[in-house]
Amino acid sequence: MNRPTSCKEAIDTATLGRGLIKVNGQPIELIQPETLKLKAFEPVLILGQDKFANLDIRIRVKGGGMTAQIYAIRAAIAKAIVAYYAKYVDESSKNELRATLMAYDRNLLVTDPRRCEPKKYGGRSARSRFQKSYR
Repeated sequence: MNRPTSCKEAIDTATLGRGLIKVNGQPIELIQPETLKLKAFEPVLILGQDKFANLDIRIRVKGGGMTAQIYAIRAAIAKAIVAYYAKYVDESSKNELRATLMAYDRNLLVTDPRRCEPKKYGGRSARSRFQKSYR
């Protein structure tokens, strides 16, 4: 039976600081599970530590499962750095960062719009119908 997927959400704020990245109040180094920690670090590893040296990013994430939350965190970090450079630095460096992230993985900046389709009457799921019988 198909259940509606719970929506994962990551809200971030990027401010001038010392290079801290915190997820739900904890440093990003303490993210669990250990196997997916590198996935959350991808934007930092792609762009280089120097881009994040004078930037504090705080992320609040909720909903979904562990893997979905990790992917939401990495997208939030990537979007935060691009937005910060667009607002406080200059447009050319923002476009350079954006191009680098897009070349690596488009899902860092563009989210997947697919959602679970709701169930309708006359069947047991969104598309299937009850079997028709004449007798």
